[in-house]
Amino acid sequence: MAHHPAQHENFTRRVPDGDNRERFVCDDCGLIHYDNPKIVVGAVVTYGEKFLLCRRAIHPRKGFWTLPAGFLEEHESTEDGARREAYEEATAHIVIEQLLAVYNVPRISQVQLIYKAHLTEPVFSPGIESLDVALFSWDEIPWDELAFPSVVWGLNQFREIDGQGPFSPFTNPAGETVSR
Repeated sequence: MAHHPAQHENFTRRVPDGDNRERFVCDDCGLIHYDNPKIVVGAVVTYGEKFLLCRRAIHPRKGFWTLPAGFLEEHESTEDGARREAYEEATAHIVIEQLLAVYNVPRISQVQLIYKAHLTEPVFSPGIESLDVALFSWDEIPWDELAFPSVVWGLNQFREIDGQGPFSPFTNPAGETVSR
């Protein structure tokens, strides 16, 4: 059974032997609880010239539009996770083409892997975490209602390479960090 500091009184925050940063360490058995960054997987999904976006039914940023994305599950590849999230949020079956970007969001201990993907047919509907799902042309994208900076980054970086051959994955735009 896994120990977690919030569930046990005998965890103390200290630097374990051989480590260089504070961790929660069980005073009884010495178990070290590592609280590591979370991996988010998702995709910029297109159908023809249009982009698939989901209006969030959950917090944070409920009511705002986002790419289909979410936390990677244990024992799941990043590609499988991106496909699962597209199905959970948009009941969409996507075809992954290539890794588009790797975003670092250290403020919330997140790493986001965003793929370039497409729908083979325009079949989708809101999943349990979405209020609505829609295809938008570039000029129809509700830019002022996008949930997160990384959604803007992904859409813009997709447009930068659209129609090109192989490309190297992007990272955070120069000087960009996430403030919310």
